[in-house]
Amino acid sequence: VQLQASGGGLVQAGGSLRLSCAASGRSFSNYVMGWFRQVPGKEREFVAAIRWSGDYPYYFDSVKGRFTISRDNAKNTVYLQMNSLKPEDTAVYYCAARYVHMSQYDYWGQGTQVTVSS
Repeated sequence: VQLQASGGGLVQAGGSLRLSCAASGRSFSNYVMGWFRQVPGKEREFVAAIRWSGDYPYYFDSVKGRFTISRDNAKNTVYLQMNSLKPEDTAVYYCAARYVHMSQYDYWGQGTQVTVSS
Protein backbone atom coordinates (compact mmCIF):
# COMPACT_ATOMS: atom_id res chain seq x y z
CA VAL A 1 0.00 0.00 0.00
CA GLN A 2 1.30 3.40 -0.96
CA LEU A 3 0.05 6.90 -0.26
CA GLN A 4 1.93 9.54 -2.21
CA ALA A 5 1.35 13.11 -1.08
CA SER A 6 2.28 16.06 -3.26
CA GLY A 7 1.41 19.68 -3.95
CA GLY A 8 3.08 21.47 -1.08
CA GLY A 9 5.11 24.61 -1.51
CA LEU A 10 5.67 28.19 -0.48
CA VAL A 11 2.74 30.61 -0.67
CA GLN A 12 1.95 34.02 0.72
CA ALA A 13 -0.71 34.49 3.36
CA GLY A 14 -4.14 34.58 1.75
CA GLY A 15 -3.03 32.32 -1.06
CA SER A 16 -4.09 28.81 -2.02
CA LEU A 17 -2.58 25.38 -2.52
CA ARG A 18 -4.05 22.03 -3.46
CA LEU A 19 -2.52 18.91 -1.98
CA SER A 20 -2.96 15.53 -3.63
CA CYS A 21 -2.70 12.04 -2.19
CA ALA A 22 -2.43 9.24 -4.71
CA ALA A 23 -3.40 5.87 -3.23
CA SER A 24 -2.36 2.49 -4.60
CA GLY A 25 -1.89 -1.11 -3.61
CA ARG A 26 -5.39 -2.04 -2.48
CA SER A 27 -9.03 -1.06 -2.71
CA PHE A 28 -9.89 1.87 -0.46
CA SER A 29 -13.64 1.62 -0.92
CA ASN A 30 -14.19 0.96 2.81
CA TYR A 31 -11.61 3.40 4.04
CA VAL A 32 -11.55 6.89 5.47
CA MET A 33 -8.89 9.13 3.98
CA GLY A 34 -7.44 11.81 6.19
CA TRP A 35 -5.05 14.73 6.16
CA PHE A 36 -2.89 15.57 9.14
CA ARG A 37 -0.18 18.15 9.73
CA GLN A 38 2.80 18.49 12.00
CA VAL A 39 5.08 21.30 13.02
CA PRO A 40 8.54 20.45 14.43
CA GLY A 41 8.32 20.06 18.18
CA LYS A 42 4.56 19.68 18.21
CA GLU A 43 2.21 16.74 17.99
CA ARG A 44 0.66 15.82 14.71
CA GLU A 45 -2.85 17.21 14.40
CA PHE A 46 -5.87 16.19 12.42
CA VAL A 47 -6.91 18.47 9.56
CA ALA A 48 -9.69 16.81 7.55
CA ALA A 49 -11.07 13.44 6.52
CA ILE A 50 -13.54 11.93 4.13
CA ARG A 51 -14.91 8.51 3.38
CA TRP A 52 -13.72 7.05 0.12
CA SER A 53 -17.36 7.11 -0.96
CA GLY A 54 -17.23 10.89 -0.59
CA ASP A 55 -19.62 10.98 2.33
CA TYR A 56 -19.17 12.70 5.66
CA PRO A 57 -16.28 15.12 5.16
CA TYR A 58 -15.21 16.65 8.43
CA TYR A 59 -12.64 19.21 9.45
CA PHE A 60 -10.58 20.54 12.28
CA ASP A 61 -12.25 23.71 13.53
CA SER A 62 -9.41 26.04 12.54
CA VAL A 63 -9.64 25.06 8.86
CA LYS A 64 -13.41 24.96 8.46
CA GLY A 65 -14.54 27.25 5.68
CA ARG A 66 -11.02 27.50 4.26
CA PHE A 67 -10.05 23.91 3.43
CA THR A 68 -12.01 21.41 1.37
CA ILE A 69 -11.31 17.69 1.18
CA SER A 70 -12.48 15.74 -1.85
CA ARG A 71 -11.64 12.59 -3.77
CA ASP A 72 -11.53 11.33 -7.35
CA ASN A 73 -12.24 7.62 -7.36
CA ALA A 74 -11.22 7.22 -11.00
CA LYS A 75 -7.76 8.53 -10.14
CA ASN A 76 -7.56 6.93 -6.68
CA THR A 77 -6.65 10.35 -5.37
CA VAL A 78 -7.74 12.48 -2.44
CA TYR A 79 -7.31 16.24 -2.49
CA LEU A 80 -7.06 18.97 0.09
CA GLN A 81 -7.86 22.38 -1.35
CA MET A 82 -6.47 25.02 0.99
CA ASN A 83 -7.64 28.61 0.58
CA SER A 84 -7.05 31.76 2.61
CA LEU A 85 -3.87 30.25 3.97
CA LYS A 86 -2.39 31.65 7.16
CA PRO A 87 1.17 31.48 8.52
CA GLU A 88 -0.09 29.14 11.24
CA ASP A 89 -1.01 26.62 8.53
CA THR A 90 2.71 26.10 7.92
CA ALA A 91 3.51 22.44 8.54
CA VAL A 92 4.33 19.14 6.93
CA TYR A 93 1.06 17.68 5.68
CA TYR A 94 0.48 13.94 5.63
CA CYS A 95 -2.26 11.88 4.08
CA ALA A 96 -3.41 8.73 5.80
CA ALA A 97 -5.98 5.95 5.52
CA ARG A 98 -7.94 3.90 8.03
CA TYR A 99 -10.57 1.23 7.74
CA VAL A 100 -13.99 2.82 8.21
CA HIS A 101 -14.76 0.83 11.40
CA MET A 102 -11.42 1.47 13.02
CA SER A 103 -10.18 4.57 14.82
CA GLN A 104 -6.48 4.22 14.05
CA TYR A 105 -4.94 5.23 10.76
CA ASP A 106 -2.93 2.32 9.36
CA TYR A 107 -1.38 3.79 6.24
CA TRP A 108 0.59 7.01 5.94
CA GLY A 109 2.12 8.97 3.11
CA GLN A 110 5.55 10.60 3.25
CA GLY A 111 4.42 14.19 3.87
CA THR A 112 4.62 17.38 1.86
CA GLN A 113 5.83 20.72 3.20
CA VAL A 114 3.49 23.71 3.19
CA THR A 115 5.00 27.07 4.08
CA VAL A 116 2.87 30.19 4.33
CA SER A 117 4.74 33.48 4.53
CA SER A 118 3.29 36.56 6.19
